[in-house]
Amino acid sequence: MKQPKKEKSLTQLDKFKLEVAEEIGLLERIRTVGWAGLSAREAGYLGGMLSKRLREQGLRAQDLK
Repeated sequence: MKQPKKEKSLTQLDKFKLEVAEEIGLLERIRTVGWAGLSAREAGYLGGMLSKRLREQGLRAQDLK
C-alpha cells in the first residue's frame, strides 16, 4: 500500500520560489502538476526571475537555505 507524501516544512528559498512563481502566473500549475510538470522554458523563466530578484536584494540562494 502506498504511503501518502509527508508535508515537509518549506525553507526560505522554497517560499521565495513560490512567491516568484505566483507573480509570473505559474503557482497554480506547480500546485497541480508539481515542479517536474513545468516545461524547460517555464522553469528557466522562473529561475531567471528568481536570480534577478535575489541579485536585486543582494542575496544568494545559499543565504536562504
